[in-house]
Amino acid sequence: MAILVKGLKSAAYVLRSGPRGPCVYILECGDGTLYTGWTIDIERRLKAHHAGKGARYTRSRLPVCLVYRELLDTRSAAMRREAAIKRLARAEKLEMILGQRKRSI
Repeated sequence: MAILVKGLKSAAYVLRSGPRGPCVYILECGDGTLYTGWTIDIERRLKAHHAGKGARYTRSRLPVCLVYRELLDTRSAAMRREAAIKRLARAEKLEMILGQRKRSI
């Protein structure tokens, strides 16, 4: 299944959702802020965010758009990577997001 991805003031592009598994993701919220989380089922988690049943932070900042996804081997690796990304400055997160876009083209 394809997940429509847009945001960061650029044309929309598509991330292909692969097999389910632990991943870390970044959402761009309606107010332009970035939210980082982890999940084992990205499609289910995105549906929850869009329905306003995701994280408390995103509920008041709808709509949200998936702008980054990174698959990992284990849940603990996903949680560690989420923590590492949350420690990054916004500019570093944006570089990471744009770097993924360049690799997927």
